[in-house]
Amino acid sequence: MLKMIKYMKKSAVSVIAIIALLVLQAVCDLALPDYTSNIVNVGIQQHGIENAVPEEISKSDLDNLFLFMNKDDKDKILENYTYLDNASQATKKSISGDEPVYELNTKDQTTIDELNNIFSKPMLVVSVLTKNSDETASMKEQMIANFPPQMVKAANGDVLKLFSMLPEEQLSKVRDDINSKFEEMPDTIITQGAVAYVRDLYDDLGIDTDGLQKKYIIIAGAQMLGIALVSMIATVAVGFLGAKVAAKLGRDLRSKVFKKVVSFSNTELDKFSTASLITRSTNDIQQIQLLMVMILRIVFYAPILGLGGVIKVLNTNTSMAWIIGVAVLVLLAVILLLFAIVMPKFKSVQKLVDKLNLVTREILTGILVIRAFNTEKHEEKRFDEANKNLTRTNLFVTRTMSLMMPLMMLIMNAITVLIVWSGSHSVNDGTMQVGDMMAFITYTMQIIMAFLMISMVSIMLPRASVSAGRIEEVLQTELTVTDPKEKKTFDSSKKGIVQFKDVSFRYPNADEDVIENISFVAKPGETTAIIGSTGSGKSTLINLIPRFYDATSGEILIDGINVKDVSQHDLREKIGYVPQKGVLFSGTIESNLKYGKKDATEDEVEKAAEIAQATEFISSKPEKFKTEISQGGTNVSGGQKQRLSIARAIAKDPQIYIFDDSFSALDFKTDATLRKALKNETSNSTVFIVAQRISTILNAEQIIVLDEGKVVGIGNHKELLNNCEVYKQIALSQLSKEELGNE
Repeated sequence: MLKMIKYMKKSAVSVIAIIALLVLQAVCDLALPDYTSNIVNVGIQQHGIENAVPEEISKSDLDNLFLFMNKDDKDKILENYTYLDNASQATKKSISGDEPVYELNTKDQTTIDELNNIFSKPMLVVSVLTKNSDETASMKEQMIANFPPQMVKAANGDVLKLFSMLPEEQLSKVRDDINSKFEEMPDTIITQGAVAYVRDLYDDLGIDTDGLQKKYIIIAGAQMLGIALVSMIATVAVGFLGAKVAAKLGRDLRSKVFKKVVSFSNTELDKFSTASLITRSTNDIQQIQLLMVMILRIVFYAPILGLGGVIKVLNTNTSMAWIIGVAVLVLLAVILLLFAIVMPKFKSVQKLVDKLNLVTREILTGILVIRAFNTEKHEEKRFDEANKNLTRTNLFVTRTMSLMMPLMMLIMNAITVLIVWSGSHSVNDGTMQVGDMMAFITYTMQIIMAFLMISMVSIMLPRASVSAGRIEEVLQTELTVTDPKEKKTFDSSKKGIVQFKDVSFRYPNADEDVIENISFVAKPGETTAIIGSTGSGKSTLINLIPRFYDATSGEILIDGINVKDVSQHDLREKIGYVPQKGVLFSGTIESNLKYGKKDATEDEVEKAAEIAQATEFISSKPEKFKTEISQGGTNVSGGQKQRLSIARAIAKDPQIYIFDDSFSALDFKTDATLRKALKNETSNSTVFIVAQRISTILNAEQIIVLDEGKVVGIGNHKELLNNCEVYKQIALSQLSKEELGNE
């Protein structure tokens, strides 16, 4: 599958943009749980107050807090607060009351974090000492009992006032005792208690704490919406670019496969079946295109999300990190087990698709023969067998992989329950807040989803890998017929002298030569006919001229130049080829006749049709030369198809004509008339005719007789009757002695 990456060079910029957008999307998705946590922890539980650092605090409240701070902490606070007396605070609308206040004068987060640590414990102590609940009443009585009666009387029973009356040494000792008791208390409990005290301070100052809470939740919610919107835009952009890149890859692969197949010689075409090449050009490329979309949208995104989720989880709460490990191990075990079961089946799916295509193509192509022999039931069984094999394999794979989603959901829900069970104990112990537990659940689900997404891609990966290998097999196939590095050109003054010099040919992996030591010369203005029994190598010999195959040994020269030394394009420009089976393309009669010469005039087209004896049936059509030809020429008869194929070659006006048994579908009268007209038209061209009928080649200037791949006779009709036994036997099998004598 990695081999396909080299075909994506044109989309490098888009891929980089996709990765950048995926990073942005992952950052946004990973940020959202933090906002949810803050809304719950700060917005709801702490009424919008983020920390224990009050924006404003009265002088008396700050003095109470100073009782439980050392000198350095006091200096740090006074350094970051501005004192406002009664006159100054009158200009501050947010401050009410008659008492002087201190206002926070810094926004530096590091400084605020330091101040939060300084304020938290004293605020919790003062909060406890100023509450009038039953629990604090008994605590206060115990504290007051430790003070001298005269001090208690002077302080009027106010515990904080009693502490303020203590000498610094005793007060420092009290602070140390209090700090030692706070050491075992979780920081979250201390901060929450301090925040509650800050809220009371704000209420005393007349600050609208409900308004603060609403403002915090609205701002946090708006930020979440903004981040979600950015994530959505990134997701849509990734989807658009991913689809575009995958479609471009599919287009390029189809183009490359098609160009490669078009450049195949008959040797390569024999290696791959037509059904297989069609499957590789369509279904296989579709598999790769679908996988590429998934890779661009998920495979790049999932690791970023999973790794980011792990980092976020560890920052949230390390005590439950073991849950992530359990989840990942269980997920991997499930994925590996499922893959071990279905992987062998994945590899056989594409071969079964090939088989189904092959059977379908054979049945549809030979439908007339099937009906003629009443073998519909047999062919239906063949199709059903191929269809059921593919269906059975697909069902097994689909059913097995369908277990993945329920199993993943079970794992996800079980992990959620485990997190809630473990997290609820932490919340109860004060080591975790509810919002943090919610964020932990979300991050864990994101990590699991990352693995789930990768596993979903992995489902497609084996089949796509097989498809990629099949496409690569086509693209990396070495051509047996190639253009030379240094190309020669034909001499324009020469007109198509074809010479075979000791030519032999053997099919790949064959044990024997099909044709052996063939030598002859074909000249312009002459017809060279090739005849022989079935399998004697007639078509093979003729296919060596346009390089459908390359000769194994020997040379084929045109105008004195080896056909291997010129480009295939220049070589085939000199040739008008008519195959054994007439091939027409969808379009019109005119477009088919102009196939070899796009700029052919109307007169040239009509003349070619007239020589090929096709004018009569073309004229009978309502639209004449504009008559539509269906795919494969199925709306014309075999003889009409053959005549149109001949007319197509004539319209090209080549220097060399090759008729590979191209008159077999014509009746004797049409055959004779066509050859007579053709003789006049090709008086300056070299003509090759492969024929089964003696009557077709009687007037040829040169007849080459093949027997088991070897030349057993060369000459005209009369000469061969006298000196070639093979030719004589063929002639006598078709014509009587009297007919031969008349000829």
